[in-house]
Amino acid sequence: ATGKVPLVYLQNSGQGNTINPLLSLADRDVYSIPLFLLIGWRGEPGTKDEPQHVKQGKVTVSLLDAMDIPHRVLLPEPEGARRCVDDLLEIAKTERRPVALMVRKDTFEPYQPTGQRAADFEMTREQAIEAVVAALGETDAIVSTTGKISRELYECRDRAGQGHQQEFLTVGSMGHASQIAMGIALAQPKRQVFCLDGDGAMLMHMGGAAIVGAAGLANFKHVILNNGVHDSVGGMATAGLQVSFTEIVKACGYTEAWRVERREDLAERVGQLRSQRGPAMLEVMVQRGARADLGRPKTSPIENKTAFTDFLSR
Repeated sequence: ATGKVPLVYLQNSGQGNTINPLLSLADRDVYSIPLFLLIGWRGEPGTKDEPQHVKQGKVTVSLLDAMDIPHRVLLPEPEGARRCVDDLLEIAKTERRPVALMVRKDTFEPYQPTGQRAADFEMTREQAIEAVVAALGETDAIVSTTGKISRELYECRDRAGQGHQQEFLTVGSMGHASQIAMGIALAQPKRQVFCLDGDGAMLMHMGGAAIVGAAGLANFKHVILNNGVHDSVGGMATAGLQVSFTEIVKACGYTEAWRVERREDLAERVGQLRSQRGPAMLEVMVQRGARADLGRPKTSPIENKTAFTDFLSR
């Protein structure tokens, strides 16, 4: 439409999501569409990163090679950086194909959000998680989405002197927590299963709501913590404050959906969610941001999985 090469900005954790459109649509053997992929290189070999980024970081280059996508690593000095961009743009234009520029950690300055609508709500996300967890039973299972929601859930349990066996921390696979929770709810219909989701994760794979609704699982309970931003990766805005998750999930077949903004109303709503025949959803409006000293899980993903599966087997 513009005659220009479009820029697609992503973390390499999203590289897996791009494989299908890159190969089945943009590749030179199909529509031959020039694209400039700007890829943040999480988990680069030799750097310290979170467990979910380690494997992706190892295979980032080999995946690009396997897809026959020319690539460079952005050089830190301005002249070298310009040369990298110019070289790749020339390839994209003349050969009409996708190209990729990988960006190492700390190459850019921290992102400063500008011009975004403020999520001026009463509760912090951490306060909301504490209220939800406090209202759950000892046999209830929790599947929490990737990023700060899982980190805050972990610390919530630590502060309460509780174990972590009741929850599965979906440290990667953004947008898929609801489907993991649905699988557990399907396999164990007598157990209440709660999915702690974020607005960005929900939007990423919102088709999952239709699958949950169609399954009609009475024990599936969905909590969406909505602050309108991708908090775990820099605070970029989502469309979370412009859409109605309550109307969307009801249209998908959820039996009921509520939205709550005030902390004093949350405990009652969680109680309603727990007693409501599912699938049902509670949207909790929360502030953006997190504590500067927010920790990370001290257990490994394998340890988390083992404790959780042991809990489910009881």
